[in-house]
Amino acid sequence: MATVSPSLDYTLRLPRDPRSPGVGRATLRAVLAAHDLAKLGPVAELLATELLTNAHQHTTTEYALRVVGIGGRLRVGVWDRDRRVPPGFEAGCEGVDVRGDAERGRGLCLVRACSEDRGVSVLRDLGVSRGGKLLWVDCGAVEG
Repeated sequence: MATVSPSLDYTLRLPRDPRSPGVGRATLRAVLAAHDLAKLGPVAELLATELLTNAHQHTTTEYALRVVGIGGRLRVGVWDRDRRVPPGFEAGCEGVDVRGDAERGRGLCLVRACSEDRGVSVLRDLGVSRGGKLLWVDCGAVEG
């Protein structure tokens, strides 16, 4: 009997609630376990946590977690309605206080340091779509 490998393509809409980043992490762990990709969990969770927390702290509406296998890589993305790309996501981390006791500003530097690739798509509001932006990171190989 042939089996079909389920596609790695998930989206979870999250309300603007302080528990949502944790719900997103738990969902990511479940998705990775279901696809035998738990080895990617630590880095993927770190990256997802930073992106989800950034969306929660800097927007006023819902956001979404996207987990997809693309080009043999695990891609984790976070969508929110704010079209502004956070400073530090694309630019360097010069001038960011990365000491262990710093309370803010290190998250996107961690994203830059730990992701294999990253990008942003600024989305237009077309009436049927919500517009905003999708920040994404590649976390490792899903094949092999």
